[in-house]
Amino acid sequence: MHVPDGFLDLPTSIATGVVAVAGIAVALPRARREALDDRKAPMVGIVATVIFAAQMINFPVGVGTSGHLMGGALAAVLVGPATGVLCLTVVLIVQALLFADGGITALGTNITLMAFVTVVVGWWVFRGFMLILPGRRWSVPIAAAAGALVSVPAAAAVFAGLFIVGGTVAVPAGAVFAAMLSWHAVIGVGEAVITALIVSAVMATRPDLVYGARFQRAGRRAARARARGEVPA
Repeated sequence: MHVPDGFLDLPTSIATGVVAVAGIAVALPRARREALDDRKAPMVGIVATVIFAAQMINFPVGVGTSGHLMGGALAAVLVGPATGVLCLTVVLIVQALLFADGGITALGTNITLMAFVTVVVGWWVFRGFMLILPGRRWSVPIAAAAGALVSVPAAAAVFAGLFIVGGTVAVPAGAVFAAMLSWHAVIGVGEAVITALIVSAVMATRPDLVYGARFQRAGRRAARARARGEVPA
């Protein structure tokens, strides 16, 4: 979904750039609170590397753009939503500056779509599923997969909306919307499977490093019991 230079007009690109800067400013202090100890610092680097590699594999979806795995929900569940935003932002900046993957003038647009929309949507869908799923270890990858499944077409829909507002390419907006939503719905299924597999693997070996695991029902009850000085059952 890397948007190239000139695909959106200048006012739209500036507006998304302002959104990107504001979002990064909000994420920075929150990310410091998510990183509770030094053990999780390597996880942040690993998550950024995995997402970087996944995003470099692009699939043409027609009408002048492409699709790929995004990793927003995966990052949010593994390292926290604010830290996930920063991970995706760094990945997108490196891709734009060193690999010409996504335009320089469209960097704000790409950060808004892939670092904000996918992380925020993926995280809140994950949180919603964690409220209704039982407090079992398998609930975390299932909820993460649901977040990934929804986050990808959500980002595609936002892009289609931006194209309707400020698209500069002579392509019908309806064609862009249909191509983006249909292809990214399929990509969302693949991303959901990959997200579930990765989160399952980490949960099986080091569940203490999975940020989203603290939102299991049993985990919340244990945290409240510890806060009261009780020993959880």
